[in-house]
Amino acid sequence: MSSTRPTTSLRLSDRIAGAILLALAIWYWIAAGGYSVAYGDPAGPSLFPRMVAVPLGLFAAFLIVKPDPDPVWFRWPHVWGQIAMLAVLIVYPLILEPAGFPLSTSVAAVLLARILGASWLQAVIAGLVIGFGLFFLFDGVFGLPLPTGPLFG
Repeated sequence: MSSTRPTTSLRLSDRIAGAILLALAIWYWIAAGGYSVAYGDPAGPSLFPRMVAVPLGLFAAFLIVKPDPDPVWFRWPHVWGQIAMLAVLIVYPLILEPAGFPLSTSVAAVLLARILGASWLQAVIAGLVIGFGLFFLFDGVFGLPLPTGPLFG
């Protein structure tokens, strides 16, 4: 006799994860609405966090609507990486304005790269390129003012 676990409970785990990610995407969207600029730039600093919120929300909706029929959860030590990623994604919008976009994005990118298996050197290089590169692109090239924080303030 083979014992199989019911797929309903397994699918429920994907739906729970999707609901959590959807809540996070909604929170990103709402938090980004609080960023304002002194002059009437239509896009403003809320553009980038909202660009993150949209694909995150779509991915979350996909998990809710079409869950994996046989997901495998809680493989140690990978769970710690998942928890660390969630922590980074939760803390990032909280430090974005006080620390500034370049610094907070660089730190978040370094941490995420390390969690995904990059060496420290690779993570730091990627973090600096991503954080300062995106800042230059959005603020310098596109003229979308982003929070500068203590580095440029």
